[in-house]
Amino acid sequence: MKDLLLKNGFILDIEQRNIIQKDIWISKGKIKEVSDRIERKGINTEVMDLEEKYILPGMIDCHTHVGIIEEAVGKIGIDNNETSDPVTPHMRAIDAINPYDLAFGDAVKSGITVVMSGPGSNNAVGGLSAALKTYGDVLDKMILRNPVGLKIALGENPIAIYGIKSKAPVTRMGTAALIRELFMRTQDYIDQKKRGKVTERNIRLEAVIPLLKGDISLRAHAHRADDIVTAIRIADEFNIKKLVIEHGTEANLIKEYLAERKIPVAYGPMTTPRSKLELKKRNYKCALELVEAGIKVALMTDHPYNTIDQLRTTAAIAVSEGMDIMEAVKCLTVHPAEILECDEQVGKLEPGYDADIAIFEGKPFDIHSKVYMTIIDGMIIYKKE
Repeated sequence: MKDLLLKNGFILDIEQRNIIQKDIWISKGKIKEVSDRIERKGINTEVMDLEEKYILPGMIDCHTHVGIIEEAVGKIGIDNNETSDPVTPHMRAIDAINPYDLAFGDAVKSGITVVMSGPGSNNAVGGLSAALKTYGDVLDKMILRNPVGLKIALGENPIAIYGIKSKAPVTRMGTAALIRELFMRTQDYIDQKKRGKVTERNIRLEAVIPLLKGDISLRAHAHRADDIVTAIRIADEFNIKKLVIEHGTEANLIKEYLAERKIPVAYGPMTTPRSKLELKKRNYKCALELVEAGIKVALMTDHPYNTIDQLRTTAAIAVSEGMDIMEAVKCLTVHPAEILECDEQVGKLEPGYDADIAIFEGKPFDIHSKVYMTIIDGMIIYKKE
């Protein structure tokens, strides 16, 4: 792999809160240097003059179903919900993600270099999610972190799927009870393992152990404010330190509580219709209100419910509602990297980080600005013709 020297690009520097012109030297898939002027590093270096194009770290969508709900293949490609049982912690996203899904190509062309892809929200407990790069043909080589969290779902979805079958959960109480029951059984299982009482492994309970030990996050699908509080309550009961609220449609109604508890929100999707009651209060200013309250916010598409190529659009909408541009950049880069606990590897244009870079013809949140180039692990994966 050749080294790559990008010259004369405009970087949106979130630390200095301004736009600065820099050169970037990439070697062996990593960013080696970011400086005002970098000279060519030998004959094995490809030099590219960006001619004052704009540069961001590769964008990160921290809540999608890319590769699990495949595009353009019909029902056979929908693998996000194992609805044979409302409690399936042992489902692993990696066993359903197809790296040949069309959405991966759309992500790359849109400057998105990392996604979290995971189970859907029809089950009270859905399974384990993974963070991965958006380019590759062998999924195991694309993995950035696996697992990144255990999915639970509160609100309408589990009730709508199982309630009509007169099967638990029929109510919000039933959903919370199923989650508690699983976590209690896992606590007992951990204790039994410590005392040497376990003679046969339990795949469901083994999947929950990393959560209760604090190794991964509890990722709670919750739109309504009361469902968000239920997720926090359950996390407290089981001493779960890492909680991420997914969607957070009404999170602004309890923003002070979320800020006090330092609970991040993967907010979105922003532009779907209000297709069910718990989406009634969806509005474009919610993300702005959360950021202003001091909450760590990552914008997401929930692909395919908003297509993956609309991630930047969600940030442009937030900016149009008054969000500071540098805060919008954080919501697409630094914050999702932190939520996925990959922030020492991706999300910044700094030496030592993966060379995942999105280059735009103009200002990134200008609707007329197209992605010019996407670099992943130091390789030019997409370049506009």
